[in-house]
Amino acid sequence: MAFKDLPLDARPREKLIARGASALADAELLALLLRTGVAGQNVLQLAQQLLERFGGLSGLLHTGPEDLKAVKGMGGSTKRSELVAVLELARRAMSEKLRTRPVFDSPGAVKHYLQMHIGTRPHEVFAVVFLDAQHRMIALEEMFRGTLTQTSVYPREVVTRAIQHQAAAVVLSHNHPSGNIEPSRADESLTQTLRAALALVDVRVIDHIIVAPGCSFSMAEGGLL
Repeated sequence: MAFKDLPLDARPREKLIARGASALADAELLALLLRTGVAGQNVLQLAQQLLERFGGLSGLLHTGPEDLKAVKGMGGSTKRSELVAVLELARRAMSEKLRTRPVFDSPGAVKHYLQMHIGTRPHEVFAVVFLDAQHRMIALEEMFRGTLTQTSVYPREVVTRAIQHQAAAVVLSHNHPSGNIEPSRADESLTQTLRAALALVDVRVIDHIIVAPGCSFSMAEGGLL
């Protein structure tokens, strides 16, 4: 059915106005952002295709601009830039949340925050979340970048930044571009090396989280920390 043939009360904009945003399905909310479809596919169908291709809203929000560009109808800059803007708003909202409450209060938010920042990178990125004495976020820094298989991490630089931030604790994180989030022996060894180095300046390693699009692994929860 063409979009113009839908009853008024079934169209996302009219439905939102009449019943509120919570009444809309994910595809309907996404359709409001996209505004238009493509030849042979109305905007609701395009929205549903995106959700199915990237694994729902969570997967879509963790998707990079180049992945979106490969989808028919998303090659232009307008739609992609609007979705990327939504992602950035989500990051900033989550950042505000983590700056005002202890990370222990919202462990899921920490994982999602890291997924959105580094989960979709095509190369490995090592990042550190620096925390104050109340375990609220001071800053997130991407400290090292590597290849698809490895990255070089220098404990001295992590310790130096922790001192400069006057951090009391840190959450370590890196991504696995392969999508396999199981920690390697090298990941475990690196975690223990950084844990020992940071302990010398009284900074605690709370967790080391490995992320990939739509999934994550916590070493603390897995009993590896």
